[in-house]
Amino acid sequence: MAIFTDINNLPAFKNAVITVGTFDGVHKGHRTILQEVVSHAKHVNGESVLLTFEPHPRKLLFPDQPLGIITPLQQKLELITAAGIDHIVVVPFTKEFAGLSATEYIEQFLVSLFHPVSIVIGYDHRFGHDRKGDINLLKLYAPVHGYKLTEIPVQLIDEASISSTRIRLALAEGRVEDAGYMLGRYYTLTGTVVHGNKLGRTLGYPTANLHPIDADQLIPLLGIYAVKVRHGQVTYNGMLSIGHNPTVTDKKELRIEVNLFGFDQDIYGEELELTFIKKLRDEQKFDSLEALVEQLHKDKVDSLKHLS
Repeated sequence: MAIFTDINNLPAFKNAVITVGTFDGVHKGHRTILQEVVSHAKHVNGESVLLTFEPHPRKLLFPDQPLGIITPLQQKLELITAAGIDHIVVVPFTKEFAGLSATEYIEQFLVSLFHPVSIVIGYDHRFGHDRKGDINLLKLYAPVHGYKLTEIPVQLIDEASISSTRIRLALAEGRVEDAGYMLGRYYTLTGTVVHGNKLGRTLGYPTANLHPIDADQLIPLLGIYAVKVRHGQVTYNGMLSIGHNPTVTDKKELRIEVNLFGFDQDIYGEELELTFIKKLRDEQKFDSLEALVEQLHKDKVDSLKHLS
C-alpha cells in the first residue's frame, strides 16, 4: 500500500480499479463501499486505487461556511488503508483543478493519470466545473477510453450519505455514543496542549487545555464528557469540558480542557488524542468554586462508571 500526494509523479497501477470521494468519517457505510472496490479489484487481478481531495472541496468552494469534518486527513488515510485499499491518491484541490470541465476531468485526470480498467462510482457523483459531470457522462465515455463503469448500488450510497449527515448531527447534539455506533468506533479529536489559566490545579483537578490540530474538525456540543486520553503510547481515563467556564469568567472563548486521572506531568506543546465515550452533563454555571469542586467529584465518579 502506498499514499501519493504528487499527481504528476504516479506509478503505473496494475489494472487500476478506481473510486473517488471525500469519504469523511470512513464510517460503516463508507467501509461497505470500499469492500466493493477491493472485491472488484481482486476480481480483475488489479489494484484498488482511491482518489480523495485535500483540502476538502467545500473549503475552497464555500470558504465562509464551517466545514465540520469528522476525520482529519491523516486519520482518514489510516482508516482507508485499514479497509484494504491498495493505494490512496490525495489530490490537491485547487482553483485550477476545480476549473476543469467535466470532459477534461475524465480525459486529463481520470484516464490520463490512472488508465483505469474500471471506475467504481456512485449514481450521485458529480464532478468538473460547476459539477456538470455525472455518471451518465462517465458511461458515455467508457467505450471511448476502454474502462468499465461499475455503479455502486443506490442503497449503499444513500446509507453512506445519511450516515455522514447523522454523525455530524449526533456530535453537534452531544450524542457521541450514537456517533460512535455509526462510525463503528468512538469519535476522536487530537489537540496540542497549550497554557490556560491553571485554575483547575488549585481546585485539585488540573487540566490540559487543548487546541485542536485540525481547525476544521467538528467539536461536539458543549458539555462534560467521559473520555479516554492517549498521550504517546499510554492511554488514561479522564473527563473533558468543552465550554466557556461560566463559573469563573464571562468570556465566551471556547475552551477544551481535559483532566487525566492519575496523571501529573508537564506536557505543554505535546499532543493528546481524546476518545469520546459518554456525555455526562451540560455545561453549567455554579454559585461558588466550592459547588464546582463538589460537582467535579461527582463527574469523576460518573466518568469512571463509563470508562471501566
